[in-house]
Order: sequence, then structure tokens, then C-alpha cells
Amino acid sequence: MQTELSRRLGIEHAVFGFTPFPAVAAAISRAGGLGVLGAVRYTNPHALARDLDWMDARTGGRPYGLDVVMPAKKVEGVTEADAEAMIPEGHRRFVRDVLARHGVPELAAGERQGWRITGWMEDVARAQLDAAFQHPIALIANALGPPPADVVRRAHAQGALVAALAGSARHAARHADAGIDIVVAQGYEAGGHTGEIATMVLTPEVVRAVAPLPVLAAGGIGSGEQAAAALALGAQGVWTGSVWLTTEEADLGSPALTAKLLAAGSGDTVRSRALTGKPARQLRTAWTEAWDDPAGPGPLPMPLQGLLVAEAMTRIQRHEAEPLLGTPVGQIVGSMTTRRGVQAVFDELTKGFERAVARLDRAAARTAPAAGDHGAAPAPGAGSGNGRAGTGR
Repeated sequence: MQTELSRRLGIEHAVFGFTPFPAVAAAISRAGGLGVLGAVRYTNPHALARDLDWMDARTGGRPYGLDVVMPAKKVEGVTEADAEAMIPEGHRRFVRDVLARHGVPELAAGERQGWRITGWMEDVARAQLDAAFQHPIALIANALGPPPADVVRRAHAQGALVAALAGSARHAARHADAGIDIVVAQGYEAGGHTGEIATMVLTPEVVRAVAPLPVLAAGGIGSGEQAAAALALGAQGVWTGSVWLTTEEADLGSPALTAKLLAAGSGDTVRSRALTGKPARQLRTAWTEAWDDPAGPGPLPMPLQGLLVAEAMTRIQRHEAEPLLGTPVGQIVGSMTTRRGVQAVFDELTKGFERAVARLDRAAARTAPAAGDHGAAPAPGAGSGNGRAGTGR
């Protein structure tokens, strides 16, 4: 699965794998793709630096990337405490009521709360990047469009490419104008934050909008056949994410959640603002249904919703409250039926790609005109009665 972009990055296959787990990211890079570690969970840059040290020691010198959640425009003077103060008491009461209705225990005294979605904050995101740029990062990807111009310049100065996710051709064109190197066309089927246009429609639209910049197709991609389709649409690679959640190297922290993913069908996800305040595809649960119910208070805008529900998410996962238990995941979840190692998933993906290309080759051979078939239409560039031979280009 070689493309101009994969050759530029020095990877064997044009498969980019987003994951919150360092072990998964390292395994993707070792398998010949480009593992991209999600930074949003790292509120402490020292923890990120520790995990990047770990990856450096386990990628065998192969390239990897980092995904951040950083607004393109600088937000001055807003602290986490300021944001917490903006959360209405009625919303806090609603969270308490939902948890009580499902019998979810509180955290034990002194028990540590899990991750909080604070990577959107200027100081947190920049601290993450300060840590990352001490490592041989090959790619910086931003989930909220292009990062600020000074970050793009800094990445380029250190030899890293910059990618930005887009859910429409209009957004992609703006990203290209901001000086990034790669656009990730993320379709409706994708897990996490995503727009309303399906990957099959979005990918060629973005390819046309940003040419000659390379485009990665994302959303609903978990097989080699789907990867082949993405390249046929003009992409120079695929951006994958959900398919790695049930790998043996992934640590979801909850056997019940893993079992729920393995049992889910492709229709068991929903785009909901229940987790972050922005539409994000995730498992449909009693939690998403409560927040999407018109009788409720409705989710708060990002980042307030993420701060509001952080402790609740920890309680739900720690106590494996099955009706409420969920995670961001794409529609490809219906194909994630067994738990396998990253290498096994990668092997099947590349074999599937080869099968798809072979089928296309056979189809093309069947439709090609036979030698000496003078009834066939002339090929582009062939002689057309003007006395000149075709150029052969």
C-alpha cells in the first residue's frame, strides 16, 4: 500500500492509526503503518513525555505521530476553574440523577478521578507540544482543524508534517490555506467528532478541493477492501481509529466495555453531544439517550460538557455500569467481532487490500479491448486521423 505520501514518511503502508494507547500506536508503526498517539487524555505533559520515551524504545526507529485537540485561534486567560464556574447547577443535578437512577456508586474517598477533556485549553495543548517536540515526531495532527500558525511553523522547522481533520470540502480548503501538509477527510461513519457527509462522498470532494495536497480518507475504514476504495477515490492513505480499540494491546480499562464493542452492530452507534458538547459518534447507551432526550437540559457546548461529565465517566467505567457504559467508536464496530493483536489486524488489512486490487485488475482486464479489435474506440492520445501518432504519455 505504497503512495507518494507513505514514501515521503518512510512507512511501508499508507495506513495511519489513531489510538489513545501508546502500545497500540507503537505496534502500528512496527507493523509498517504510522501510529498516531492521541494526546487529549494527557493533562500532565510529563506523563506524555514518559509515554513518548516508551514509544521511542519500542518503535524500532520507525516513525510515529501525535494527535492534539487545539483551537486554531488562541484563547487567552481562560482557566479550567473559569470554565467550571460556567456550568449550571441544573446540569450538575441532572448528572447526579442519571447516575443515581442506574445505581452507580460514587468514587471511594481518595479515589483518583480519570482523565478530563482539557486538551482544548491553550496552555495544556502547548505543554503537550513542548513535550512532543523533544521526540522524533513525524506528524502532528489536529482534530480541530489547523493548529495556530506558529505551531505549524515550529512543526515544519523540526521536520514534522502537519495534518488537520475536515468534515467538508469548505473546511478542507481553509485548512490548506493555513499551510498544513495533509488533510484528513473524516466522514460521517467515523468514531468521535465527525460531520454529516459520508466518506464515499467526502473523500473525492476534499481531494478536488485541496489538490495537490495529499488527503487521507477516514470514517468507516477497517479493512483492506475499504482502504483500496479510499485510494480509488484519490486518497493517498487511510486514517483508522475504531478498529484498534478491541486489539489485545488496547487498554480500555473495562472488560465489560470491550465485550460490548465486540457484540455491537454497525447500527449501534449514534452521533451525540453527550460526551464533549460537540457531535461525536459513540456507542448508543442509556447515557446518550438521557442527554438526547428533549425532556432533559441538553448538553452544554464544548468544553463545558466534557468537564461536567468527567467524574461521571470515571464512575461509570470503574463500576462497569453496563447500561451507561460507552466510548467513541465508528460504524465499523459491526466488523470488530474478535479480539486480536495489532499485527494480526494489520496483516488482514493488507491482505484485504491485495485481494481488492486483484479483483479490480481482473475487472479491468475483462473490460479492456482485445488486441486487434478495430471496433474499439481509440484510446486517449492515439492517432485521430490527423496523421500524427499518439505520444504514448
